[in-house]
Amino acid sequence: MACISHSFGASMKLNQPPVTSQRQFSNKISQLFFLQPRNWTSPKFCDSRNFRRLNRYRSYTTIFNSVSSDNGVSVFSHCSSFIGILEERVSVLVIGGGGREHSLCYALKRSHSCDAVFCAPGNAGISNSGDATCIEDLDIFDSSAVIAFCHKWGVGLVVVGPEAPLVAGLTNDLLKAGIHAFGPSSEAAALEGSKNFMKSLCDKYGIPTAKYETFTDPSAAKKYIKEQGAPIVVKADGLAAGKGVIVAMTLQEAFEAVDSILVEGSFGKAGSCIIVEEFLEGEEASFFAFVDGENALPLESAQDHKRVGDGDTGPNTGGMGAYSPAPVLTQELQSLVMSSIILPTVRGMSKEGCKFVGVLYAGLMIEKKSGLPKLIEYNVRFGDPECQVRELNSVSLDWAPGSAMVVVMASNGYPGSYAKGSKIQNLEESEVSAPCVKIFHAGTALDADGNYIATGGRVLGITAKGKDLEEARDRAYRAVEEIKWDGGFCRNDIGWRALPLKQESSKW
Repeated sequence: MACISHSFGASMKLNQPPVTSQRQFSNKISQLFFLQPRNWTSPKFCDSRNFRRLNRYRSYTTIFNSVSSDNGVSVFSHCSSFIGILEERVSVLVIGGGGREHSLCYALKRSHSCDAVFCAPGNAGISNSGDATCIEDLDIFDSSAVIAFCHKWGVGLVVVGPEAPLVAGLTNDLLKAGIHAFGPSSEAAALEGSKNFMKSLCDKYGIPTAKYETFTDPSAAKKYIKEQGAPIVVKADGLAAGKGVIVAMTLQEAFEAVDSILVEGSFGKAGSCIIVEEFLEGEEASFFAFVDGENALPLESAQDHKRVGDGDTGPNTGGMGAYSPAPVLTQELQSLVMSSIILPTVRGMSKEGCKFVGVLYAGLMIEKKSGLPKLIEYNVRFGDPECQVRELNSVSLDWAPGSAMVVVMASNGYPGSYAKGSKIQNLEESEVSAPCVKIFHAGTALDADGNYIATGGRVLGITAKGKDLEEARDRAYRAVEEIKWDGGFCRNDIGWRALPLKQESSKW
């Protein structure tokens, strides 16, 4: 198995042997954050169940890259890495085909414990960069097909990137088949799959969040909106690819959002129920934690940029860029997030009979009037770090110094309609234009002449690391300038909230 993709990437069909890629990006940057477990000693086990768990913990190691949100972009924005070294090497299958999955493959490929990396369906950037063997025709929503592939190719660990397969129960099916999987069960994934479920959990366990009501009747929703006034937030209950949230600044906008979701069915089944939520004014941030069902281990913070335009203007997107760490989340606030939001969630899920195991990503608002964090939403995966897959109460993490930033390049017209097929050039030159730069592909393919073309809304994540946020930003935008793509655009102000804080503090 080691020869399949340990050294070279590839793209293969299910019934064909892999074909190695002729192009491979150099290893200019290992992950943007490095974590290492320390002082680990084997826990004592006294029964057969715990013995089986010990064998599971020893069977593989994982490495991940992550940041805020879905977001295919989230992962490569935060880009923290997660490495554990155990006795055996393992072949890994990454589920998904966006920027998040590219960053996961990139990190996994560089683990000494990882034998081979597959990605389904993957994309052209993943296979051409040599970061994984892409399985283009594996149906990730067909659990039996995924399980058969794992058995055929000796896959010991499946890392599920997107939320939809998690909510559909892929992890449940893999574990039943005896295949290790990183990601929560479908029951626990309801934290993201249903905003009403998440809000109800907050109510029951005293987790701070915005005031809300749930509706299926448009008239009742409009009556409540009129009573509350604008601005106000209208959300589709289910998964809507990051587009199911409307921040309505006027009553008319809110009424139109209600009609769009409940009457016109713009989000299908995901919009059969809506949440009407209090508008919170403040600064958003992202907080990540590894969870083993009972314990939680915090990761580094991040801040995403959801609006499409500079200065946080225009409609919401899946994310136009991010940086880590986020200065707004001080150590004091991070401790408060753990004690008032993350740990009550973990304990609450356990009491509800659906223990959460995986990475828990909290979208937060640091409220302007109180300065305290409130939970906006949960994602149950890297939005869009080193930890061995074992009990977290025996693990601590070390973070590398510095900052990381990702600037997303999207197709013109995004988040609305956009054309596909525009040519993208100069990517290899862009990656060597500054130190510590890596380009992750979220929506690319190759044309008949071998040129990269855009196939999605968010297409590229230009990621850079620096000694501080200013250096990371300068490197990222230097790389952006080298890319030749007439059909794309990016925000020019990623990091604008944090950089003024940094400049002020540097005067002292």
